[in-house]
Amino acid sequence: QVQLVESGGGLVQPGGSLRLSCAASGFTLGLDVYAISWFRQAPGKEREGVSCFRSSDGSTAFTDSEKGRFTMSKDNDKNTVYLQITNLNPEDTATYYCAARRDYNCLLSAAAAYNMWGQGTQVTVSS
Repeated sequence: QVQLVESGGGLVQPGGSLRLSCAASGFTLGLDVYAISWFRQAPGKEREGVSCFRSSDGSTAFTDSEKGRFTMSKDNDKNTVYLQITNLNPEDTATYYCAARRDYNCLLSAAAAYNMWGQGTQVTVSS
């Protein structure tokens, strides 16, 4: 059974940086074919995909609006995927969710394509 546990959210000042963690169990990074993505949802808005990590080959994908500020990395020993966000602004305030699907393709525009979700971690950008 796949489980995803997010951590690393919090209150950050505008211009700051944050690293979110997604600890996975039930599959192995670097071996199994999974797309592991970060979605975020702000109050009153739809959930949107922001970044994706392909477990089998370590490649990443981002939505066009987040290229440059968002990076992803992994730690195979911890079976954990990270999302680093720089130059945070108040529009980044949202609950960030880690999600996984057993496929190579990311499909960041389709949250419904993901059937495994973490509980979410809150990111608040405010001075």
